Amino acid sequence: MADITRRLGWRHLRSAPTSHIRHHRKGHLAHDGAGLSFWFRPLTAALSEVPVNDRELAMVFHARTSDFQDVTLQATVTYRISEPATAAARLDFSVDPDTGAWRGAPLEQLATLLTETAQQHALDILARTPLSAALVDGVSSVRERITAGLTDEPRLPATGIEVVAVRVVAVRPEAEVERALRTPAREQIQQEADRATYERRAVAVQRERAIAENELASKIELARQEEQLVDQHGINARRKAEENAAADAVRAAAEAARTVRLAGAEAQAAREVGEARAQAQAAWLRVHADADTATLHALAAGRLAENLPRIDSLTLSPDVLTGLLAKLGRPAADAS
Repeated sequence: MADITRRLGWRHLRSAPTSHIRHHRKGHLAHDGAGLSFWFRPLTAALSEVPVNDRELAMVFHARTSDFQDVTLQATVTYRISEPATAAARLDFSVDPDTGAWRGAPLEQLATLLTETAQQHALDILARTPLSAALVDGVSSVRERITAGLTDEPRLPATGIEVVAVRVVAVRPEAEVERALRTPAREQIQQEADRATYERRAVAVQRERAIAENELASKIELARQEEQLVDQHGINARRKAEENAAADAVRAAAEAARTVRLAGAEAQAAREVGEARAQAQAAWLRVHADADTATLHALAAGRLAENLPRIDSLTLSPDVLTGLLAKLGRPAADAS
């Protein structure tokens, strides 16, 4: 909307760059262009403001497919007024010189024209398309048909309208039909999910079994190694016992040989000592064999005295002394 200010019976209009202003004064075109700013008298001025920017028109309408199923179409048409003079001549874009507001509703008229034209072509193609095809390829086919229909519509160029783009957002069936159509797909998706779950569980079971087998193999290997270790310990113990026994046998043999040698040496020494004693005894006997009886008695008494304990005092009675002297004197008498 143009910005209009008042000054002493005059009006000043200032428009936006996206608005095309046409100013007629006394039936003649005084100003024509976008983004104008000028003074005018309201009593002699006729003003028109035509927007020249791109505008989007959203539309929603219902249609029926060839298999008698209701669908809802959502689309957006982008357009602009490429010929403002033509549009101002065909539609009422006049504005109030005091407020700058449109006197009519030109954009609503354009929206009605575009919506009815697009709806006509959309209904035409959907009426010859089954629901399944409309849901699969309906967006692209309806968009192409609406674009072609608006491009070929003669009223739009005659009104100065140029269609920039057409977008079809969705072609949707009724809620009940949509739920019915979703059911097989949901069941298939659920089946795929269940199959994926089962496969995942199967893989998990296989992995667990592989882990259990690996653990069992590890335990078996460990037991086998322990068995080998026990056998090796036994072999080592037997070998150690054998070596100890051999060492003991060697020591026993050496000790026995030593004992035998010692015994032989002792026996030899004993024999030699015995022979020496025997020889000494024989010599002693030979010496004593040549001695007289008195001498032998004296020697016996001396030996007896050597072997007797120490005698501090000895008392000899006259009887004993007399008998001893008699015995000592008898051998002399016998000898004479």
